Amino acid sequence: MKRRSFVAGASALWLPSLARAQAPLAPDPFGLGVASGRPLSDSVVLWTRLLAADPTAPLGGSFPVSWTIAEDERLQKVVRSGTATAEARWAHSVHVEAGGLKPNRSYWYRFTVNGVASPIGRTRTAPAGNERVAALNFAVASCQQYEQGYYAAWRHAAAEELNAVLFVGDYIYEVSWGRDHVRKHGTGRPTTLREFRDRYALYKSDRDLQAAHAAHPWIVTWDDHEVANDYTNDISPTDPDPNAFLAMRAAAYQAYWEHMPLPNAMQPSGSAMKLYDHYRYGDLAELHVIDDRQYRSHHSCMVGDHAEPDCAERLDPSRTMLGAEQEAWFASGMKRASARWNIVVQQTLMAELDRGKNGQHKFWEDGWDGYPAARRRLLDAVAASPVRDTLVVGGDVHAFWAADLKQDFARPNSPTVATEFVGGSITSAGSPDKDFQAMLPNNPHMKYVRSRAYGYGVVSLAPRTAAVSFRTVKSIKDVNSSISTLARFAVEAGKPGAVPA
Repeated sequence: MKRRSFVAGASALWLPSLARAQAPLAPDPFGLGVASGRPLSDSVVLWTRLLAADPTAPLGGSFPVSWTIAEDERLQKVVRSGTATAEARWAHSVHVEAGGLKPNRSYWYRFTVNGVASPIGRTRTAPAGNERVAALNFAVASCQQYEQGYYAAWRHAAAEELNAVLFVGDYIYEVSWGRDHVRKHGTGRPTTLREFRDRYALYKSDRDLQAAHAAHPWIVTWDDHEVANDYTNDISPTDPDPNAFLAMRAAAYQAYWEHMPLPNAMQPSGSAMKLYDHYRYGDLAELHVIDDRQYRSHHSCMVGDHAEPDCAERLDPSRTMLGAEQEAWFASGMKRASARWNIVVQQTLMAELDRGKNGQHKFWEDGWDGYPAARRRLLDAVAASPVRDTLVVGGDVHAFWAADLKQDFARPNSPTVATEFVGGSITSAGSPDKDFQAMLPNNPHMKYVRSRAYGYGVVSLAPRTAAVSFRTVKSIKDVNSSISTLARFAVEAGKPGAVPA
């Protein structure tokens, strides 16, 4: 399908109005684009959000929005259609759960309101649970600070042949930081529902990001910047009062759900929202998407940037990243797994990274290194799975990484139980590459790192091999930047560990 079909969309269809508008819509009410997500073998979630003619005067009331999903790009072979209600209380977002679809095939969809049509989007269902699947392709992406660069990487991701995009956190940034900005947030830190909605609308106004949403279904989880930097459960370093923070978290979670292609069952309840989820792609892969922010213990040894000499509290076995309920859900999923590959979709670098020098141990407390007992429990569950081949994908740290995951990182010769790949960042600035390179000799399980390079990873699965490519743009300061492959790795079935390819 040609990219212009995604970004330009269909021409306006002047059909009879479905209902009298209760407030003026924008001439292009679908200015934030369309998206799909949560691809199952028989259904997908279709998303859009209506915009007002006056962005300073939010829409009131409700609007009936018609939707159509078809087997062809021209929407001639319609398989499902209906009407959804865009309500003011949910920012006039629409989350259609289109069911009754065939497994492992592409579909095209469109929304219409008051005779005006949205762009046409393309989506794809997952294979049936027992289907024999020869190949799968997933993009892994995170960290798209709007001010620091253009989203050229998303333009290229839209053109990839993918089953889904795995977005692993930091979809928006709540604060302005970094240098050499190419554009501005234009407002300060969001703390209210209206302000979080406006921040999402700003990010989703980007045409290249819209193209990637319209081209592929997305499977999503969040990290910290969707709410507040380095937050843990009910506080953040800048918000130490749990009552005030949870009120802000409730606003942030609602705005997140309103702007993501997530099902109605995931609507937040106050400051709580169950986001972790499971997907199956035939006999080739199962995906466990986890949430390591909402339930985690507070930081230990917390000083400055959270990279501090070791402390006893860090090792406390009661400390958790996932919370007891999610840990049990993950362990049960690993125990029952039966596909060729397990894929753990999570937010940050999981491998231990000792940042110390001269024999001193030093760890970044906001990542998995701040929760080593929780990491050990997760990797124990992976090791106990009947599926012997597990990949862990992540983001957050603004660099590309390839690593071997050990149950016991203190013993370099201990077995590798999984292979990890971190897909860099779309635009968010990374630490100097030389700083990370200097850490490799003290961390022999780390096989590759590259910072100050921006883009995404592509995971290509086959029954006998997993191949991973790190795709990077030439410059995030150029909206038309080209893209190339920075590095490639292969993981052979039955032999966990990253090998350059």
